[in-house]
Amino acid sequence: MTRAFVVGHPIGHSRSPLIHGHWLHEHGIAGSYERIDVTPEAFPGFLASLRENGFAGGNVTIPHKEAAFRLVESLTPRAAKIGAVNTLFFDGSERLCGDNTDAPGFIAHLDQTLGSNWTERGAGTALVLGAGGAARAIVVGLLERGLSRIRVANRTLDRAEALAALDPARVEAVAWRDLPTALAHTGLLVNTTSLGMVGHPPLTLDLIDLPEDAAVADIVYAPLETPLLAAARARGLSAVDGLGMLLHQAVPGFARWFRVTPSVTPELRARIVADLA
Repeated sequence: MTRAFVVGHPIGHSRSPLIHGHWLHEHGIAGSYERIDVTPEAFPGFLASLRENGFAGGNVTIPHKEAAFRLVESLTPRAAKIGAVNTLFFDGSERLCGDNTDAPGFIAHLDQTLGSNWTERGAGTALVLGAGGAARAIVVGLLERGLSRIRVANRTLDRAEALAALDPARVEAVAWRDLPTALAHTGLLVNTTSLGMVGHPPLTLDLIDLPEDAAVADIVYAPLETPLLAAARARGLSAVDGLGMLLHQAVPGFARWFRVTPSVTPELRARIVADLA
């Protein structure tokens, strides 16, 4: 029986077992996917024992993504760019490898929600709010998808400039005070900050300057309808919630461990929405 896991500290909040459990049942696979709580001090030993414990791999969540990046034996090019690992697997030579599936997960959700031509909005220009780990993954995903211009806005400008260094020809740091001007030339607005999340202040941003064909995405999924997305819908703009990224980022790991590529279906989404409620 193939075994996989999600590891974090704490870990009780993770919906990953619901997602992977749904796919195991759907495809009739005799496998398991477990929650494992591991402290930062014990994490190196946990990784070292994966082979002897019979795991094919697993997911990594807070606070271990950067530690996994440092400790794996091999990195995918995408994980190397992002600087964090959320998916572990063994390659043909039994090396422990690290990948980051947040970038393709975000892009796959945009494709499913907006259609594959979303890159044409605003002449292929995106504006990313925030400059943390999630923002870095999303910028990498947008670069891989071929967007011609990506702006990163953050209250601390030097953090946005660090993301611009990923591709100075296509990525530009923007001061927070200059957001109205940037919004006027944006086809895709992405919030990667915690603003709007349950227990956090809302993201107060006037969307009046966004073009009429712009799309607005928020990686927050609790609540599913953030104030930012509500404001986008009120203006008649396309809105993309954060749950799809969570679902789609799980696909590559499941495919590696269980040798079946699953689909993100309305049934899976409804199951996770019910759990969120």
